[in-house]
Amino acid sequence: MNPALQPVVAPRLPVPKLLQRRIGRAVADFRMIQPGDRILLALSGGKDSLTLLHMLRAMQRQFSVPFELGVATVDPMSPDYDPQVLVPYMASLEIPYFLERQDIYERAKKHLLRPSYCSFCARMRRGVLYRCARREGYNVLALGQHLDDFAESFFMSMFYNGEMRTMKAHYRVREGDLRVIRPLVYCRERQMRQHAEEQQLPVIYENCPACFGKPTERQHMKELLAQQEIRDPRLFKQLQRAMLPLMRKGLEDLNFEDDHD
Repeated sequence: MNPALQPVVAPRLPVPKLLQRRIGRAVADFRMIQPGDRILLALSGGKDSLTLLHMLRAMQRQFSVPFELGVATVDPMSPDYDPQVLVPYMASLEIPYFLERQDIYERAKKHLLRPSYCSFCARMRRGVLYRCARREGYNVLALGQHLDDFAESFFMSMFYNGEMRTMKAHYRVREGDLRVIRPLVYCRERQMRQHAEEQQLPVIYENCPACFGKPTERQHMKELLAQQEIRDPRLFKQLQRAMLPLMRKGLEDLNFEDDHD
């Protein structure tokens, strides 16, 4: 075995109380986890998904509702992304891990300089994750988007599509067999960054070729919100309240009695 891929022992990480409290409240508010759920976490190796991984592991030990946890990483085979460091790290955590290698990068090249590039890749990755969940018997897919992501999506939808929309915190996919949850919906990006730095998590920094040369529209929105937050520190608290009805869309379609007959 390649020495670089030898399993390493990962210490049990402390759970920051603020993150734990906000994730717990989101799980309760949006009814994200049901008894017997088998949750597959989408792990890119970024600070957000790595933090969520350790939060869910802690929740497994403390939560009164039993659930199983597995992890999947989609490798789009981009020259600027190498998830191999996650293999020994996940082995040390003793969690079922699936590294899904799909040549998304080559298929996406024709979209490279178009606004549709990011959405195309996101759809392709999501499809790979859905297939992995179905193949391995998981009924819930956990994603690592946080409150900053929800706010950026909200304003991008208004500015560029003329619609008041954002991501959903918990919903069922069109086919009806999988649920998607976003437990970090109440958490701020800076909290994940601080946690990853303090705990020295093996963060992977992906350099997407579509972002070279000019900032993305999402980055522009991030900067706009950061400037506004300097003027009003309550900004994201107010945005969370305003977006709550949009975040809750899809909850009405969930029927948990059918899930656990």
